Amino acid sequence: MAITNTHIRETVEDYIGAYPGDKVDLVPLLTLLEQDAALSSRKEFRGHATAGAVLADEQDRVLVIHHRALSLWLLPGGHLEPDDNTLLEAALRELTEETGILAEAVKETSARPLHIDTHPIPANATKQEPEHRHIDFRFLFRTSADIGELQAEEVNGAEWRDVAFISDPELRKRVASALR
Repeated sequence: MAITNTHIRETVEDYIGAYPGDKVDLVPLLTLLEQDAALSSRKEFRGHATAGAVLADEQDRVLVIHHRALSLWLLPGGHLEPDDNTLLEAALRELTEETGILAEAVKETSARPLHIDTHPIPANATKQEPEHRHIDFRFLFRTSADIGELQAEEVNGAEWRDVAFISDPELRKRVASALR
């Protein structure tokens, strides 16, 4: 069963309850929900939901992947799939697909996202996609496992890095606080 706008709305409401100061940044997302946009569809180019994972190891380092197409170091994550039931499940699926770390070796710290980020994605002529927006629901996970076999089509590197490597200051602060 695909992730519904009802699930996304409930997740956003729970998130705003925990982080009320973020509500102003979520107005574009809330507007899309009011318009009943198909947020789980990657063909909704006004903005669609994606799921991201912040994975911390026993030394409180975070796992980053080198994204082949964007040639950037990023947190694991990606588009929702029709079989995903929740945003948390989607984040875990993306994490395991991209890093080869087994789901059984990963523990979520909360069913609530640690951060929701909206960011532009450049046009991609190969995929016939115009410039659009990703609304990334980022969840925090813990593991004692090491990196497995990478998803070669999308990822060409993975490394454990200090939390300071996270470029978004709010996400960095929240991860550091959660790991204390």
